[in-house]
Amino acid sequence: MRLLSIPLLGLGVGLLIPLSLLAAEPITPIAAPTDIDSNKAEIGKQLFFDPRLSKSGFLSCNSCHNLSMGGADNLTSSVGHGWHQGPINSPTVLNSAYNLAQFWDGRAADLKEQAAGPIANPGEMAQPHSVALEVIASIPGYVESFVTAYGDEAITLDRVTDVIAEFERTLVTPNSRFDQWLQGDATALSSQELEGYQLFKSSGCVGCHNGPAAGAAMFQKVGLIKPYTTDNPALGRFAVTGKESDRMVFKVPTLRNIELTYPYFHDGSVDTLEEAVNIMGEIQTGRTFSDLETGKIVAFLKTLTGEQPNFPLPQLPPSTPATPQPEPYGP
Repeated sequence: MRLLSIPLLGLGVGLLIPLSLLAAEPITPIAAPTDIDSNKAEIGKQLFFDPRLSKSGFLSCNSCHNLSMGGADNLTSSVGHGWHQGPINSPTVLNSAYNLAQFWDGRAADLKEQAAGPIANPGEMAQPHSVALEVIASIPGYVESFVTAYGDEAITLDRVTDVIAEFERTLVTPNSRFDQWLQGDATALSSQELEGYQLFKSSGCVGCHNGPAAGAAMFQKVGLIKPYTTDNPALGRFAVTGKESDRMVFKVPTLRNIELTYPYFHDGSVDTLEEAVNIMGEIQTGRTFSDLETGKIVAFLKTLTGEQPNFPLPQLPPSTPATPQPEPYGP
């Protein structure tokens, strides 16, 4: 029987646990999907990086979900068309296929539904769907790719969002050090990191942050034990359902790659993991962590950073004289 030694908090000794019991851990390994349609994903990759989907010809999906920055933009709130300040912090696109719904308030059921929103949103890419489809249909390289993927030349919003969603399904981050530990590598984590994980569990954090994404599988009220004070006007699920019980209820964010996706919370008001841990401990679990405890939990959280998407930048097919022109300096 293979055994793993897990240190007991503050005692300096280890508890031997059979590796077979790791299947019961609340956080489970994350894995790349095996059922990707490569033709659709390749088109989606191009469209994800293509600024011609925006009115200005400047913004792309990658602008707010930068794959070089943990799938987010590291801003309090994103910059949209005409330097519009977004209303909420941009969530990471990495591992977003594991989300029970999309957007902080869960108003989109899946990645396909989500993909349509930012294109036409006047505060984001600001491009009417009809114009975005006209742009794509005017580019022979895209038309040829859609024929390969779907069998005909039709460029529809359903197909455009389908291919973007298929690409986003590939954006998983497996093989984090924590996953290596889960899969039996007893040397993958330090004693401090393991103690942080045990504290993370014993404090109740895993009640919301569990599963392969270490979150993203439920909605929860921000300020469960103590009210959360913020100037951000977002009301969470209340804006979707109109139910008073859903006021300040948001999708629980994934903790995968959390060290890369600062600033934190839906309002982007917290810059460091240490502050985020302390606030969450107080308002969600009623726990006040010591500096030592906070350091251990933060050390554990950093082990959730996995392998980042790594591929050559897509070569976008060129426009033609028939392609609608962008309006980079207009309202």
